[in-house]
Amino acid sequence: MGAVVLEVLAYKFIFKREYGWRSALASVAVSVGRNVTRLLPVAVSLPGAYWLYEHRLFSVPQQGVWYWVSLFLGIEFFYYWYHRLGHRVRWFWLSHAVHHSSNEINLLAAGRLAWTSQITGAYVIFVPLAAFGFTPESILAGYALNLSYQFWIHADWMPKLGPLEGILNTPSAHRVHHAANLDYLDANYGGVLVVFDRLFGTYVPERDDLPCRYGLVHPLKTNNPFKIVFHQFGPFLRDVMSARSPREVAGYFFAPPGWRPDGNSETTEDMRRKAAAEKQASASTPAHEAGQQAVAV
Repeated sequence: MGAVVLEVLAYKFIFKREYGWRSALASVAVSVGRNVTRLLPVAVSLPGAYWLYEHRLFSVPQQGVWYWVSLFLGIEFFYYWYHRLGHRVRWFWLSHAVHHSSNEINLLAAGRLAWTSQITGAYVIFVPLAAFGFTPESILAGYALNLSYQFWIHADWMPKLGPLEGILNTPSAHRVHHAANLDYLDANYGGVLVVFDRLFGTYVPERDDLPCRYGLVHPLKTNNPFKIVFHQFGPFLRDVMSARSPREVAGYFFAPPGWRPDGNSETTEDMRRKAAAEKQASASTPAHEAGQQAVAV
């Protein structure tokens, strides 16, 4: 909270900018509501983790440095895929969209996290770590610390950090992740590092010529915390109820957000193909019109 106060003062006296109080208070409300999920037992958050730990492949001394180094790297690897699936699978996007619903990015927006992640099975991707000798409690602790690091990178006023860019998840890299610009969508999934983004081809640096527009592709214009948390569920349920086959049901669950069975999809790939086609059409139009004028003459 001290960091938030300093950020608010910086907005007023240094940057001379308005601070989005309504959006910030909505983020606080969402963050407070998320605390209810702490009542859920670990076995619900990480189903099967205790069984895997009992039948673990290795026994690593929990007091050793390598235990925590290995846990950090393991959490980072699985977090990358957890985060990527959160954007690329609609069932997981139902929850993760909450974090991207703010139309501005600030330190309080870091706490705008879903209330449903732990009951939709999103954390199951971390479960394999238990087979390598990490206790379910330490896995969740490592995940929490990973999120704690990400608090400070939710800032649109912090400059690029030179040689750290492309290695650490910096404010600049995370601004790209939160941007709704077509060129920035589905990028920079890492938690503390962006090493796996570079390895798997999802790293996109922030461009000076393309300011970030934060929020969802279709901006959410509400500060009601309940609408923020559940705004994706209504359209999802309507789509599932309208499905005409098991294939369509599966598509609504597991295809990327925006997928439609009739081909009128708004997935990232579809929007980029459409934008590329429009760009190509606009580039060829002058030459075509010039040719028609020459024939007329």
